Amino acid sequence: MKIAVTYEKGQIFQHFGHTAQFKVYDVENGAITTATVIDTEGSGHGALAGFLQKHGVDTLICGGIGGGAQAALANAGITLYGGVQGYADDAVKALLSGNLQYNPDVHCSHHEHKQENGIHTCGSHGCVKHD
Repeated sequence: MKIAVTYEKGQIFQHFGHTAQFKVYDVENGAITTATVIDTEGSGHGALAGFLQKHGVDTLICGGIGGGAQAALANAGITLYGGVQGYADDAVKALLSGNLQYNPDVHCSHHEHKQENGIHTCGSHGCVKHD
């Protein structure tokens, strides 16, 4: 199993589409064997599902996430645990012990979606309010 967590300064970053880093955990027999922070290399929103798939991730823990990104993750075969807050390491340990508190109906709907030249943009915001 390979688990990715949206990551910023030890915490779960709260906007999937704007995450600059993931902390990726390799898990064998229910135990973390390695943990590495990887840079998203400027990938955003829907492209992040392919980025995670390329890195062999099969599970994602994050804060807020939009419907398009959720669909992209599902198409990539990545299991989503959204609406999670706190420390990344603690969330992974909670998932492995069957105690992770998450929101199966999470979605990011705090901003107006704009289309510019056919490209979705979120504008400039702090991404602190998520459903």
